[in-house]
Amino acid sequence: MKVPVASKKSHKSSREKQVLLGLVEFYLNTGKPVGSHTLQGAGFDNISSATIRNYFANLEQEGYLSQQHASSGRIPTNKAFRLYTEEYIDAAVIAPEDEKVLQALRQVETREIASYLQYAAETLSQLSNQAVFLSAPRFDQDYLVELKLVSIDHSRCLCVLVTGFGIIQTEILYVNKKLNAFTVKRLELYFHWRLTGLDKPTSLTKEEELLGQKMYNELMVRYIVGYSNFTDEEVYRTGFSKLATYADYQTPTSLAVNLALFEDAQSMRLLLRDCMKHNRLKVWIGEDLLPFSTETPTCSVLAIPYRINQHNVGAIGILGPVQMPYRRLFGILKVFSEYISETLTRHVFKFKLSFRQPHRATSEKELPLFNHSSFLLEDKR
Repeated sequence: MKVPVASKKSHKSSREKQVLLGLVEFYLNTGKPVGSHTLQGAGFDNISSATIRNYFANLEQEGYLSQQHASSGRIPTNKAFRLYTEEYIDAAVIAPEDEKVLQALRQVETREIASYLQYAAETLSQLSNQAVFLSAPRFDQDYLVELKLVSIDHSRCLCVLVTGFGIIQTEILYVNKKLNAFTVKRLELYFHWRLTGLDKPTSLTKEEELLGQKMYNELMVRYIVGYSNFTDEEVYRTGFSKLATYADYQTPTSLAVNLALFEDAQSMRLLLRDCMKHNRLKVWIGEDLLPFSTETPTCSVLAIPYRINQHNVGAIGILGPVQMPYRRLFGILKVFSEYISETLTRHVFKFKLSFRQPHRATSEKELPLFNHSSFLLEDKR
């Protein structure tokens, strides 16, 4: 593997920096400590191994390199990775094979915005082999299309609410007895009738109809309140299992620390808000993530904003090991952001959708919660 180097005319500090960048590049590709002879053979044959060792000593003293023992090669520190990312973050290019995969994001035509964003996140996770998370505004003109029930025990029932945009929400409802499969099916038919006005069920007992009214009314109130009081961005996450494939996370402790950060939706929101605030691709490495975590993560996070009609509305993040292919991922993220921004903008205009950010004051006229079906709550008396 050859690593580009500076010309012989470069002054010492520049050559030392090029040696460091070359070492980080080599380490990212191999995962092995780097010795002076190894680096010399990787594109630095115009510098003697003795000079490279001197550079190593200086860089180690400055905190850019570490050495496991006296006879081993050097390993870049988080400080070195930061310098490496700063050097290449604005010079990223994407490989044709990666761009070909992302092209599929431009070809989607759907009103189901939430489903599209989840699909986009899954695509990015598969392509990057990293965990992915993204934030999104609240899209209006959505409405409930389906309510599904799962009986849990004698006092609880899980209800799954599905909207026209593909958003899935769950609620726990309390009942006075365990519901059997036949009752659950009849209640779902009742919910379908209430949502669509079609196919009114005739098989319900009086007790089941009263229970259906009570459950339906409760679910509608919860949905309306949650939909109206939009205090936090929607967060989509995927790729948990990707972390477990890396050597850095083979111990339960290391995996737990980094998964704890990924599973904390509020930490994810804060990271993505910071990215939107700076309006650029951002990188956090190791201890940079301490403001967002109770423990020091041994991972890196990359994030970039995306737009609708040239306005930032959310951001996309990648979480993975510190030893990740930064230059490739920079290129992927920039094109990913460009493509979903283009597609979302097209969808908003094509399907006449509006959206809002958290805490934005919105009047009732701007909240088209319902479709043509009646969501009026029924009186149980």
